[in-house]
Amino acid sequence: MRRATCFLRDRRGVAAVEFALLLPVMALLYFGAVELTQGLMTRQRVAHTASAIGDLAAQSSSVTSSGVGDFFTAGQTIMYPYPATTLGMRISSLTADANGNVTVTWSQASGTLSALTKGSSVASLPSGVISAGGSLIMAESTDTYTSAFGELMPTPVVFSEVYYLTPRASTQVTCADC
Repeated sequence: MRRATCFLRDRRGVAAVEFALLLPVMALLYFGAVELTQGLMTRQRVAHTASAIGDLAAQSSSVTSSGVGDFFTAGQTIMYPYPATTLGMRISSLTADANGNVTVTWSQASGTLSALTKGSSVASLPSGVISAGGSLIMAESTDTYTSAFGELMPTPVVFSEVYYLTPRASTQVTCADC
């Protein structure tokens, strides 16, 4: 009986037991914070990529296919250190006729996105982004974020951004060989 009483009063292992109970919760919080940070950084870089490639195109009065390829190389560099294997980028020049119908003048794409068909109609623009008779550069980027810790986030998340920029050096950005 005396041994049982001594055992129940002994407090030497309490800290170890408390640590063992809290460790899984603390580890989950830590890895969840890491996962959230990585996801947000990937989203931020996808947005920055779309903004940068669109800005590069909008600063030109004319581009070539190889020049647009250089814009895409810059976009891949922006994604570093995150993998660019699932990165998709597209730059399109859009024009609106006098009636406000928007069509694709030229389009180039890289990675997981494909170019829009020249002359095709674009109906999904926000209202007021292009005026009748105007021109616009539409830059898009998309990337799939896959969790390093599959148990915390088992389904990949797709981030995509679209930026609309007006040409700066001329009324329309032309592409000689697009």
